[in-house]
Amino acid sequence: MAHMLVVDDEKSICELMEITFRKEGHRVEVASNGEAAKRRLESQIYDIVISDIRMPDMSGVDLLRYSKEVCAATVFILVTGVPTLGTAIEAVNFGADRYVIKGDKLLDELLPAVHQVAEGLKLKKEAGILRRELRRLTGLDNIVGSSPKMRAIFELIQTIAPQSSRVLITGESGTGKELVARAIHENSMRAKAPFITINCGAFPETLLESELFGYMKGAFTGANDNRAGLFQAADGGTLFMDEIGNMSPTMQVKLYRVLQEGKVRPIGSTEETDVDVRVIAATNKDLEKEIAEGRFREDLYYRLSVIPVHLPALRERREDIPLLARHFLERFRNATGKKIEGIEPKAMERLEAYDWPGNVRELENTIERAVALEAEKRISLEGLPERIIMYYQNHFAERQVPEQPKRLIPEGGLDLEKHIGDLERAYLLGALECSGGVRVRAAELLHMTYRSFRHYAKKYGI
Repeated sequence: MAHMLVVDDEKSICELMEITFRKEGHRVEVASNGEAAKRRLESQIYDIVISDIRMPDMSGVDLLRYSKEVCAATVFILVTGVPTLGTAIEAVNFGADRYVIKGDKLLDELLPAVHQVAEGLKLKKEAGILRRELRRLTGLDNIVGSSPKMRAIFELIQTIAPQSSRVLITGESGTGKELVARAIHENSMRAKAPFITINCGAFPETLLESELFGYMKGAFTGANDNRAGLFQAADGGTLFMDEIGNMSPTMQVKLYRVLQEGKVRPIGSTEETDVDVRVIAATNKDLEKEIAEGRFREDLYYRLSVIPVHLPALRERREDIPLLARHFLERFRNATGKKIEGIEPKAMERLEAYDWPGNVRELENTIERAVALEAEKRISLEGLPERIIMYYQNHFAERQVPEQPKRLIPEGGLDLEKHIGDLERAYLLGALECSGGVRVRAAELLHMTYRSFRHYAKKYGI
């Protein structure tokens, strides 16, 4: 429920509101004057503040102005016993969310107002939970990366997912082609229908045909019953065909016919069945080169690659390596129950320098191994495979030169007071950016009191 602060110099009013709203399930704190309320606002964040307008040391409007400066998201309700048009206009101008008249019906007005705010908070919380769950279910949370190349992939997924066009995903092994295919499916209109995968390189030609198209009883030795193929099983949904470049020429012809006509004929049957399937194919091969060398049909290539998606190798987006490493560390730490807090800087340096021929899958396996072997609180160099250590030594160690001591003072000297002032102002602005503009939180990030933060902010015109 809501976290509330009630401010009134009349003790009986404070007690009445505290008892009433606590019964409603809210967390309620009280302050008997404006200065006491300011101290509370400096140290905590409230969902709602209910304040009297007329108090001995400070007006409710001044407290309103201060509250909005500290945390603009706080809902502020002003209460007055002597309503005037000027006060009402001033309250609205400074951002009061409600303006309530004291009297016999005070609680009748406050209760529904607070209930409405609490419901809004509950909906926001639920919406946040739903958004996180949706991202988890759609697979977007499993595709980790913040580099420009990965942001482009995220945008492309959201653009093409609602369509029914076929997609061809290319990229080296271990780049996450199936994750992207699943994300496309889960963000499409077919999300409630099946998502079925098959590795075309894992089956010989005859077995792949029966897996894809199904067969009738007696069609071949061992066919003791009728069996639907994966195209029929995926009807209305998505069929992800991995390693499509390993498909034999004969199967390429049969697949092309299904894509062209939207019909499948089980082995041993004389009848065709309509299927509505979105095909997403993937390969780590250069299909244009395969076409040029006669190993892949050009017409099938154009049927499959209506929308091409290329996934970059991990070495092409090195800025994502720390993010991925921490993501896998958290996953395996939770799975094993180990209290590993992070990765030592030297170990992370080796991870970022390595070329990762196995891409994200290789990094995932490396972190899993490190978590399993690590006995300390941080993954160290000793926890990394020898190949990663040797790669760094062979490619980077020889190039390192001793660092030259840096001169603190430039030749022309510097204005120390201005230099320190610029640094202080930059840190204040950085803390405000991290806290979303909430000054109390910004002060906490800088390990200073809110009063000190406010002093420096005023000093530097922030």
